Amino acid sequence: MADLKKFLPEIITRHPKAKIPLNGLDSRLIQAGNQQFIFMEFDEDVEVPPHSHNAQWGIILEGEMEITIAGKVHNFKKGDHYFIEKDVIHSAKIKAGYKDLTFFDQKDRYEEELVEK
Repeated sequence: MADLKKFLPEIITRHPKAKIPLNGLDSRLIQAGNQQFIFMEFDEDVEVPPHSHNAQWGIILEGEMEITIAGKVHNFKKGDHYFIEKDVIHSAKIKAGYKDLTFFDQKDRYEEELVEK
């Protein structure tokens, strides 16, 4: 399993994980009023099926991703950023080692992952 604690400082990793139904993903959710920031790291290749939601902006911190936005394929690598407008259908092929920061213009895009004690 990916481990953001090896990549990011404690000021980020102390935040809760986001409940995201994808294999090989470690994440941290930062709630910001009516929006969310999610730091993500993948330790295996993942395909995200077509879907839509409120607007999304992301910046690639490490690795590579192919994302299809409104039928157009884009390839992104470290340092690149992308924007998806509200309700636009998109999908992605994310490669192992990928890390990003994603901003969702939606306060309830993801829930905190509950940790059993």
